[in-house]
Amino acid sequence: MAQSLGSAPGTGTIRSLIPARIDRLTWSPFHTRMIMALGTAWVLDGIEITIAGAIGPVLADEATLGLSTTQVGAIATVYLLGEVFGALLFGRLSDALGRKNLFVVTLGVYLAGNALTALTWGNGTMALVFLYVTRFIAGAGIGGEYAAINSAIDEMMPAKYRGRVDIGVNGTYWGGAILGTLGTFVLLNHMDLNIGWRIGFLIGPVLGALIWNLRRHLPESPRWLIMHGREAEAEENIRIIEHEVERSGRRLPPVDESKTIEIQPAASHGYLSLLRVLFKQYPSRSILGATLMITQSFLYNAIFFTYTLVLTDVYGVDKEDAPLYLIAFALGNLIGPLAIGHLFDVIGRRKMIAGTYLLSGVLLAITAFLFDAGLLNAITQTIAWSVIFFFASAGASSAYLTASEIFPLEIRAQAIAVFFAIAQCFGAIGPVFYGYLIGEGDTGKLLIGYLIGAGVMVVGGIVEIFLGIDAEGKSLEDVAAPLSAVTTRPRATG
Repeated sequence: MAQSLGSAPGTGTIRSLIPARIDRLTWSPFHTRMIMALGTAWVLDGIEITIAGAIGPVLADEATLGLSTTQVGAIATVYLLGEVFGALLFGRLSDALGRKNLFVVTLGVYLAGNALTALTWGNGTMALVFLYVTRFIAGAGIGGEYAAINSAIDEMMPAKYRGRVDIGVNGTYWGGAILGTLGTFVLLNHMDLNIGWRIGFLIGPVLGALIWNLRRHLPESPRWLIMHGREAEAEENIRIIEHEVERSGRRLPPVDESKTIEIQPAASHGYLSLLRVLFKQYPSRSILGATLMITQSFLYNAIFFTYTLVLTDVYGVDKEDAPLYLIAFALGNLIGPLAIGHLFDVIGRRKMIAGTYLLSGVLLAITAFLFDAGLLNAITQTIAWSVIFFFASAGASSAYLTASEIFPLEIRAQAIAVFFAIAQCFGAIGPVFYGYLIGEGDTGKLLIGYLIGAGVMVVGGIVEIFLGIDAEGKSLEDVAAPLSAVTTRPRATG
C-alpha cells in the first residue's frame, strides 16, 4: 500500500500521492455508506420545498396560524434568503475548517430549524416572526449542505465515478419531492390541520436524524487535510478508506508515482481571494458556471410557476388531484439523472451537458407550440414535461457538478456557494417574471414564458460547447490545480 511521501526538509513543501490513491479506488461499501449519509441533503431539500409549498395555503386557515396571503408567500422568500446566507457562510467555513465539521453542523442547523418551525403557535406578530426565523434557520442549514457536501463527495469519490455520483445525488431532490407530496397529501387530508402541518415539517428532520450517526463516522476528506498540512490525519483517513476497499475483496492497483503532487499549505482563502481567482484566473470557467446555473433555474421556473395553473385552469384538473400529476413529473426528474448519469463519465462532460441542455430546450419549445395549438391534454402535457425533464434534470444536476469540480480545492465550497446563490437569486425572479407573463391565465403569454425558458436553456448548451471543461475521468488536481501547488508547469486558466 502506497504511503504519503512526506515533507521536503526545510522547504515547507509536502509531497503526496493521496489524490492518486483516492482516484485508483474501486467501489466499496465505504462509498455506498458515504452516498447514503451525504446524499440525503438533496432529498431533504426536495421534501422541504414540496411540503412548504403544500402547507403554505393551510397556514392561512384560522384553524392554524391565520396568515394573510402575503405572509404565506413570504415564507418561501425567507427560506430562500436563508439558503443563500447558509451557503455563503458555511461554504466559507467548510473551506477553512473542513468538510466533516460542516456537514455535521449544517445537518444540525436544518434539524433545529424545522423542529422549531413545528412549534410555532398562535396567530400574532410574535408567532409570525418566530415562524420566519425558524424557516430562515432551516434554509441556512440546507444552503450550507450544498456547499459542504458537494465538496466532500467530489474529493472522496474516485475520478471514474465522480460525474455519475454527483449527478445522481443531485437528482435525488426529486425523490424528496415525491416523499413530501405523498406525506402532505396524507397529513392534510386525514388529520387535524393544526397538527398535520406541524408533522409535515418534521418529515425531513426524522430522515435527517436517521443519517446523523452515519455522518459522524465518516472520515474527513484526505484531500482537504493534505492541502492544509495535516499529513498524519490525511494518511490515517486514506488508510481507513483503502482498508474498506481491500476488505470487500478488491485488490488495489499500484499507485502511479507520476501523480505525486507538491504543495505548500497556506492560510485559508476568503471571498475576496475567491473573487480574484474567479475573475482573474478562471474567467471563462466562472462564466460557464454562472450560465449553467442561471439557465437551468429559468427552465424550472418556466414550468413550476405555471404548473398548477395549466392543470387546473387550462385542463380542468381538480386541485385535489394535481399532486398526482406532480408525482409523475417528479418521477421523470428523478429517473433521468439516475439513468443517464453514467454517460457524463463515459461519453464526456461537454457532450452530455450541452446535449441535455439543448435537447430539453428544443423539446420545451416544441411542447410550447403544441400547448398553444390546443393539441395536448392533462395526461399528454404531463408526459411531455416528464420527458423534457428526464434530460433537463440531468443537465441541471451537471451544473452543480461543474461548479464543484472546475475550481481549486482551497476555494471549492465557496465557489459552489457563490454559484448556488446566483441560481437561487435568479430563481427568486421567477415568480414575479412568470406571474407577469401569465396574468389572468392568458395562454398566449404562457407560450412566451415557455419559449423564454427554452431559449435560455439553449444558450446554456451553446456556452457549454465553447467553454465546457472535459473533466471526465480526470483527477480534481488535473482539472484545477490547487492554489497551493508547487509546479513548474503553467497553471490552468480560463
